[in-house]
Amino acid sequence: MGPDGILTSIDAEADNQISARALFVRGGFSSSRFRLIAGAPIEIMPKLRDGAYDIVFINGDKLEYVEYVASALRLLRHGGLLIVNDVLWNDHVADPDDQSDEGIIIREALEAITGSESYTQAMLPVGNGVLVAVKD
Repeated sequence: MGPDGILTSIDAEADNQISARALFVRGGFSSSRFRLIAGAPIEIMPKLRDGAYDIVFINGDKLEYVEYVASALRLLRHGGLLIVNDVLWNDHVADPDDQSDEGIIIREALEAITGSESYTQAMLPVGNGVLVAVKD
């Protein structure tokens, strides 16, 4: 992150934000360098400014991935990175016979990204899978 960058984190668990704040302060980061928002990402993301973000990292409620991906397209500047964690979801996503809610929703989110002309993407088969996409 550049010297004028600001990290924005949204977490539904307020206790996670308390721990993160303590770690940032202990690491010497000024409180003006990070913004920690406690709340449901699905409610907060629509309130954030269009085209203002270099990176959107998605690692929340799998059943909300489609909405997160839609918000990310609006939030990212051109050249920004969309990073989606757990895109293989314990090998459920790659199994076309898997009809679990998470598997279906993650597949829909991936289709929204790969079907969009707005992204150039690559999937990394590490952990539970990571998709990295650059907004064109």
